[in-house]
Amino acid sequence: MMSFFAANAQEPIEENTAVQDSINSIDFKYREDQFYFGITHTLMQDKPAGFSPSSVSIGMSGGFLRDFPVNKDRTIALAPGIGYSYLNLRGNLGITPENEHVILGSFKKSSLSLHAIDFPLELRWRTSTPYSHKFWRVHLGFKASYVFGDRSKTSTNEYSSTFRDDPNVNKWLYGMYVSAGFNTWNFYMYYGLNNIYKDDVLKWDNNKLKLLNVGVMFYIL
Repeated sequence: MMSFFAANAQEPIEENTAVQDSINSIDFKYREDQFYFGITHTLMQDKPAGFSPSSVSIGMSGGFLRDFPVNKDRTIALAPGIGYSYLNLRGNLGITPENEHVILGSFKKSSLSLHAIDFPLELRWRTSTPYSHKFWRVHLGFKASYVFGDRSKTSTNEYSSTFRDDPNVNKWLYGMYVSAGFNTWNFYMYYGLNNIYKDDVLKWDNNKLKLLNVGVMFYIL
């Protein structure tokens, strides 16, 4: 009988210990969404006369954002970061063998590939709690991108050319963006504030092409 009562007396103690261990494992000073990965399609803005896109202009980005909560509930935060982005812009703006930028009347393929280091800064709002990582979020951000590599490929019925490190491409691109959604899936949109090309490139038109990227963004703790 003594053995039976001793065994029963241990059950609530073990349960209390399990509850206490669970409480101790909760991080009340958590940080959210510090690694990101995005996939986008580029819609050009401020297009010069005669410009038209071709196929899908795919883009990919990824990086790290340091989350700094600014209120007690940790639902508002600032997040500076660093990342990498790749854009493949397809359209009928090509480069001739004489290194002139022209609108192609008929073409097989024309594309501009950009590789950039990104420096984003976000203002974040979310409904997160220490007990769940599934929540609504809205991130408003500004991003400066340093273009460290570019390649232009043009293919027509008359010629085919490839140019790297075009001096007419702006080395710094700036823009605003928003990322919003629930849990895994988040809508993403970026609007470029300056032109892809420098002011003296597209001489036949005042417009110089700006980026408008739309897609999805994924976050990892």
